[in-house]
Amino acid sequence: MEQPAWQYDSGVPTPAATAAAARALVIDLEGALLRSELLLEALFSRPGLMLARFGAGGRPGMAALTEILAQAEIDYAHLPYESDVLNRALAARARGEKIYLVAGRFARHAAGIAAHLCFDGVVAPADLTAGDQLPFDRGSMARIEKRGSGSANLKTWARALRVYQYAKNTLVFVPAITAHQMNLATLGYALLAFLAFSACASGAYLMNDLLDLSADRQHPTKRHRALAAGDLPISSALLAIPALWLFAVAASLCISPLFLGVLGGYLATTIAYSLALKRKMLVDVVTLAGLYTLRIVAGAVGVGVVLSEWLLIFSLFVFTSLALIKRFSELSMRESAGLADPSNRDYKVTDLHVIGAMAAASAMNAVTVFSLYVSSSAVTPLYSRPWMLWLLNPLLLYWFGRALMMAHRREMPDDPILYTFRDGASRITVAAMICIMLAAI
Repeated sequence: MEQPAWQYDSGVPTPAATAAAARALVIDLEGALLRSELLLEALFSRPGLMLARFGAGGRPGMAALTEILAQAEIDYAHLPYESDVLNRALAARARGEKIYLVAGRFARHAAGIAAHLCFDGVVAPADLTAGDQLPFDRGSMARIEKRGSGSANLKTWARALRVYQYAKNTLVFVPAITAHQMNLATLGYALLAFLAFSACASGAYLMNDLLDLSADRQHPTKRHRALAAGDLPISSALLAIPALWLFAVAASLCISPLFLGVLGGYLATTIAYSLALKRKMLVDVVTLAGLYTLRIVAGAVGVGVVLSEWLLIFSLFVFTSLALIKRFSELSMRESAGLADPSNRDYKVTDLHVIGAMAAASAMNAVTVFSLYVSSSAVTPLYSRPWMLWLLNPLLLYWFGRALMMAHRREMPDDPILYTFRDGASRITVAAMICIMLAAI
């Protein structure tokens, strides 16, 4: 049977193709396609550089800041996009439809996103209602409009605040336990100290995630963090940070001004770590060890006990080892995944062996310090059977050795302290240590 001529003439479009080409899908950039705020994305693309430009501009005000942010460099490939909106756009593209973004500000960034996603262009919101310069027929247009600003759920907030990291803040209870001051008043002050540190740390985590947005989105696991994935709005995090720190100040004042000073030192060091220190080789490790030890110092100040110098030195070596294991785990993960050296850390994958050796040396120094403590006269007033404390040495050697082996096998997540709470063998070891200490009293 003879077929219609238009089916063979490639220069003449089919009726279906002509109809599809006449249709257009327009998508609101902010609120529909992008799971974040473009202005804040521009600000936190390189926050230090943006604020420096703003300060050097000599023209204060939102207009000047907006102009500077319009020139920011944003990584369009790793922005958090709505997957269902992208799927609808792909389906429309498969049908031959044109796709346009709707953006009322930051035209340069909107054009960059459209080019990255292979869309056909950008239109202004005013053009959709009153303009006559649209590159498509308004009557054949389908639009994905801005949705309601849904608030993050409790699970998202818990993930963003890193509630699971609060396990580290139990270190504030250590001075009361080692000094055998376990009365109700002491435990009450220790609990307040725990809450203050938890709120302070959560605010610092949010700030750190904001400063690390670009790096986290290129990381295989950190890209799932609430801010990096767009599950928590940046504006919500900016409001939560001062609220958390105000709560921490209020809880600290219920303990003592001196405790507030220690917490302030912790926060200042944490901010310095987020802004600069974590990018300095080995300075970051020493800082992390100091921050962990500062929790113990704060616990002693909070409950009003004298901090043992043995506990302080032992803690420094323990936490230095754990900080080095943390860096070892991060670098070994990158090596296994075939990733390049981290851009936001002053380490190379080839540093693995040196870092592992330093971690083992710090662990052995911690065991040595503990052995010297058991041999000293400092244990006599606190323990009626101090000889039992020698049983802790093989357990410490086992625990440190296991942590190093798990990190070497790439079987440990980034944080070895959290691994201790999750790992069955580590939990049994810690429980055995506690039982021995109680029996030695």
